[in-house]
Amino acid sequence: MNGDLHREHATILRAAIGIGVYAAAFGMSFGAVSVGSGLSVAQTMVLSLVLFSGASQFAFVGVATAAGSPFAAIPAALLLGVRNAFYGVPLSEILHPRGLSRLWTAHFVIDETTAMAVSQETPRARRYAFWATGLILFALWQLGSLAGALLGTAIDPADFGLDAAAPAVFLALLWPALARPAARWVALAGAGLALALVPFVPAGVPVIAAAAVAVLAGLKTGSAAGPTDLAEETR
Repeated sequence: MNGDLHREHATILRAAIGIGVYAAAFGMSFGAVSVGSGLSVAQTMVLSLVLFSGASQFAFVGVATAAGSPFAAIPAALLLGVRNAFYGVPLSEILHPRGLSRLWTAHFVIDETTAMAVSQETPRARRYAFWATGLILFALWQLGSLAGALLGTAIDPADFGLDAAAPAVFLALLWPALARPAARWVALAGAGLALALVPFVPAGVPVIAAAAVAVLAGLKTGSAAGPTDLAEETR
């Protein structure tokens, strides 16, 4: 029994460390982009510690630096992070958080921890996978962000194109989702609306409007699909 538990934990840890190495590299790119876009090392680290969501952090940096105000970036970051709220539904059945522990647990509800948890076969393995992955990713993400931020202060951002890195990385995050025809139509509609609004509204608003198009499309798709369809999509 103990041997099986040890092997189970070892397998989960190997996978979590592999994901953590990727997180460190991704965090380095965020740290460099953030500092290159005008944020300080301290601001970059606070953002990584408090937000801890790669796509949302890149969106925040990109919109904040374009708009010149963090207040314009907050809605864009929140819209991208709203998917984590849906992850909380299956994870609450696995982790059963109570009281203030809900806040601590929610901080680690991200794509990777959810995928690792729900893919395990037993409740004990699911809980272990969630916390092992969450803590490893959090630690390595912070180290990567700090390394990238310190690197970003040592070079001239213009020489390396870091001012354009945030939208480039964001496009790379988006690209895999464009394999589906429906996703391409949503992306084109959002991009078209954003481009149309650029001459007329403050910086940051076009990004929020484009995100709203995606949210509305998702709500429409969800309401049109039956329970069987939705179950098939989530497998």
